[in-house]
Amino acid sequence: MSAYCLFQNLEITNPEQMNAYVSKIKPITAAFGGEYVVSGGTVALKEGDWSPTWPVMIKFPSMEKALEWYDSEDYKPLKALRHSAGTFSAVFMEGID
Repeated sequence: MSAYCLFQNLEITNPEQMNAYVSKIKPITAAFGGEYVVSGGTVALKEGDWSPTWPVMIKFPSMEKALEWYDSEDYKPLKALRHSAGTFSAVFMEGID
């Protein structure tokens, strides 16, 4: 069953560090079977108070692979770089396929 990771980028406080993160993350994500399906773009809020600066959704082949990516030694330094660049929240969800 596929899994999705949704990042809510609430505030980018250091664009340079965020750009460094973005320039390095795709190959590491791909190594775990991750595929970016949303990265920014128009957001049409219909309910609630959700207001991301730049939403990102990544599809993984399974929840196991998604969590393996997030907890990996490869991602660890980039996660720290991202955390130093702003305020974020993330949720991992299983798909229905």
